[in-house]
Amino acid sequence: MAIKSLTASQITDNLAQQAETARVNVRSLNEECGIFGVWGRQDAAQLTYYGLHALQHRGQEGAGIVSNHDGHLWQERGLGLLSDVFRDPTRIEALAGESAIGHVRYATAGSHGIENIQPLMVNFHDMQISLAHNGNLTNAKSLRQGLEKEGAIFQSSSDSEILLHLIRRSKADKFVDKLKESLNIVRGGFAYLLLTPHGLYAALDAHAFRPFVIGQMPDGHYVVTSETAALDVAGARFVRDVQPGELITIDDNGLTIDRYTDKTTLNIDSMEYIYFARPDSTIYGVNVHKARKRMGAALAAEQPVPDADIVVGVPNSSLSAAAGFAEATGLPNEMGLVKNQYIARTFIEPTQDKRERAVRMKLSAVKDVVCGKNVVLVDDSIVRGTTSMFIVRMLKEAGAKSVHVRIASPVFKFPSFYGIDMQTTAELMGANNTLDEMRDKIEADSLGFLSVPALVKAIDLPYDGEGTGLTTAYFDGHYPSPIYDYEDSLADFVATGAVDFTPEPTDTYHPRQVASLRNEEIMADGTIHLDSQTIQGVEG
Repeated sequence: MAIKSLTASQITDNLAQQAETARVNVRSLNEECGIFGVWGRQDAAQLTYYGLHALQHRGQEGAGIVSNHDGHLWQERGLGLLSDVFRDPTRIEALAGESAIGHVRYATAGSHGIENIQPLMVNFHDMQISLAHNGNLTNAKSLRQGLEKEGAIFQSSSDSEILLHLIRRSKADKFVDKLKESLNIVRGGFAYLLLTPHGLYAALDAHAFRPFVIGQMPDGHYVVTSETAALDVAGARFVRDVQPGELITIDDNGLTIDRYTDKTTLNIDSMEYIYFARPDSTIYGVNVHKARKRMGAALAAEQPVPDADIVVGVPNSSLSAAAGFAEATGLPNEMGLVKNQYIARTFIEPTQDKRERAVRMKLSAVKDVVCGKNVVLVDDSIVRGTTSMFIVRMLKEAGAKSVHVRIASPVFKFPSFYGIDMQTTAELMGANNTLDEMRDKIEADSLGFLSVPALVKAIDLPYDGEGTGLTTAYFDGHYPSPIYDYEDSLADFVATGAVDFTPEPTDTYHPRQVASLRNEEIMADGTIHLDSQTIQGVEG
């Protein structure tokens, strides 16, 4: 038999494929990124660093900051954690200026290069623009193909770069009009921050899939960021949530709230409450920790474990739900698992032994707590199930009499296309197995999930408009918008009626449909102008 030799290039490709397979097998759900921006502060870059530090959970594979110094933009970025990228203090010192935007990124498959680390920056003959993006565009593939046919040259594989090309090709006279025109072309989930020599611009998609908030520093200057937790770290007080379809302009004249479209709905991604956002963040008036506690309590009511002795939460995102489950049942909430907070990201080979060892490096069972006990293991979600299986094994090896897995969210059946790195059903255990099959695969004694109605009730969004104000498509198949370039991937589900898509909105969602926003004074033309030194027209 002839032995086929591989070229160096083929060997490299094979190794890269194995590495990516391993990464997919051990990763959990991941956000695309977190963003932070500030205008009018002498310590803008340093403040942005602090804000990004509070958002590190939203992306750990790259970070960057761009500052505006006397009308010229300066960029520093790199691969790794924020603290690694800016370990050398001279990198922050090089970002002198009175305004800045920053970004922490989670890299999706095949896009790990430095060229994709944001904020992106472009130099035109008449101006500079920097852009930071949280989310995922659902029509990016078709837009990019069209732009390339017209001669556009892309420097990255990120969908974020598309907006910069659209802005430059716009025939509108003013920059803000170019931006509005471009924002009406892109679809999907996006929270954008753009920095120019003359202003800071923030825009949220027409459905408000991703969280986006405005805060104000004690000196009156504004910040815009992904979560309220970053406002707290920066020392800013919360002003308001950015609303769907809004375009915020912050410059030396203050803050102006305008719209690029009046065709909007409210469809906040429920996974922000379930998993992604920090427990100390508040989204549209709902504290994340309290929402997760309510999910845990609802889970206890829907999926009880009669003979349970203790409740154990999977650190860290499931601890709030575990507390709610324990409180509702009167069971002890024990620390049966300990997370190693300092685990390094390492290459894991695609073998079961190595994958299990990766989980054991991150989590350890406390034998004296779980030994001889009937354990309720509370987790926030099951994606592929491999991590759940390893944790169940770990608890049983530590002497647990039984392990009953309870998930504080519904079964994850369908992909996400709005900013979560989960875009195929092949990866989802819940899409390909019955409940009994899932229970057997993770080796649990029983398995139970929260229902969609209970999830919506637990989040308790103070919303009285059409629908629930939340996106629950991953659980029930009801996508709140078309998904454009991805629709063919769900054709089989559409054919059976398991999945449907709501058309793009034709009406206007109004902020007064959310209780926390009803007192805002909105001008007749739909805009709000806030002087940079005093808050006017916003609920105190």
